[in-house]
Amino acid sequence: MNASLSPLAILGIVAVYFAVLVLVSFLTSKRESENADFFLAGRKSPWPLVAIGMVGSSLSGVTFISIPGAVGAGGVNQAFSYMQVVMGYLLGYLVIALVLLPLYYRMGLTSIYEYLRTRIGRHGYKIGAFYFLLSRTIGSSFRLFLVAVVLQQFVAAPIGIPFFVTVATTILLIWLYTFRGGIKTIIVTDTLQTVCMLTAAGITVYYIANALDTDLGGVANLIEQSDYSQWFFFEGGWSDPNNFFKQFFSGALITIVMTGLDQDMMQKNLSMPNFRDAQKNMLVFSIVLVFANLLFLSLGALLYIYAATVGLAIPGSSDLLYPTIALVNLPPVAGILFVLGIVAAAYSSADSALTALTTSFCVDFLGMGDRAEAGGGAQVQRDSDKTRRLLVHSGFSVLLFCVIMAFQLINDEAVINSLFKAAGYTYGPLLGLFSFGLLTNYRVREVVTIGGLEVPALVLICLLSPVASILVDTYSAELLGGFQFGFLILAFNGLLTFLGLIALSEFSETDRI
Repeated sequence: MNASLSPLAILGIVAVYFAVLVLVSFLTSKRESENADFFLAGRKSPWPLVAIGMVGSSLSGVTFISIPGAVGAGGVNQAFSYMQVVMGYLLGYLVIALVLLPLYYRMGLTSIYEYLRTRIGRHGYKIGAFYFLLSRTIGSSFRLFLVAVVLQQFVAAPIGIPFFVTVATTILLIWLYTFRGGIKTIIVTDTLQTVCMLTAAGITVYYIANALDTDLGGVANLIEQSDYSQWFFFEGGWSDPNNFFKQFFSGALITIVMTGLDQDMMQKNLSMPNFRDAQKNMLVFSIVLVFANLLFLSLGALLYIYAATVGLAIPGSSDLLYPTIALVNLPPVAGILFVLGIVAAAYSSADSALTALTTSFCVDFLGMGDRAEAGGGAQVQRDSDKTRRLLVHSGFSVLLFCVIMAFQLINDEAVINSLFKAAGYTYGPLLGLFSFGLLTNYRVREVVTIGGLEVPALVLICLLSPVASILVDTYSAELLGGFQFGFLILAFNGLLTFLGLIALSEFSETDRI
């Protein structure tokens, strides 16, 4: 590590950064926050601010360190193939802007899963919200775990701070600046964190260009002439994980499911005054996101070019390439901004996830949504709801800590990646549930009888579909002549759920909506 960039110096920088976040939290929640403010910021969020902040939430710590590392690692997302996914994102955002946002605003939702209650019934509503809670808990823990590992290796461990203290401090700080203001605070802090992330990447590109004795035009030429410049992959066929059509349609599905059907991402959109503002947000956000991903992929190519030029050995884990070069080989300014960038990347994803988990549980399982929209009712009820909201918020903070520590105890990268991937399977039933609600007008039977035992039909389908998808995805190469689903397993999972719901639906006229 650079001699002038000691672990204590980095800790001081991080402390100042979080002091700014806490100050923002104080300024955005001077008065005691009502649930309506915590959940949806009183539906007064300015769309330009939301658009910038959502970029940081979408990128996360995984993108910040993993996507640059994947550029030269071979396999999935090698070179610039990830831009095929990003192109698919644009199609997904179009569907969200034209189909989902008008629906959510027309119904005046606080939690998007309330739509499932209206359209499909109580079982669909609860299983949809449950799958969101499960997916976001594992996904957010995984992202924080990756960042905590980097901070532990380069900052905390050299001065004797144990891993559990690093994690506990991280989550405590998130809790500290979100517990009062909720989404009202997140809108502002995410904007700040997005700026930190993009600045960190941009400055790293600048310093690498200086080290290679070139300018911006020269950087573009270096990337173009390198082995990392390929964007489109058609020649490998369907067995290639980077195949254009697989990547493009996977990107569209990922966006629809993990943004349009995800309370975390949609909560920011629902905090705006009307769906026209939300549509403007989606348009600007999607355009900025394209250029942000292009920046990180360009950074990844430059990291490998720089390493080859100076004779730097590539770390065993490609995730460590960016932190190694930024903290060890480049000037201290690049290292400082890298630390701020990675912390911002982790927190812009985790803080909004914690707020969304709290919102979903309070609205979908404790029934606070109607009271929040109505202003809370009597003062006693308002105080009770705020107390319960605080307890839920604290409970999810503890849960995130426990899951991250479980990852650390497992200490097996393959197992942890499998757990993260398994969490992604739970978005398939959400895709099937919403597709069934939007594309059909049938109701699912309340129960089916299995061996004399009555079982909720919808719950059964939503539990079996991910299991079947995992099995098919595991053995697809053997069963389908080398074909691997990749991210398209989301579509298969959703289709299984959709067909299962159709099969268990009532088709008589009296049962139609």
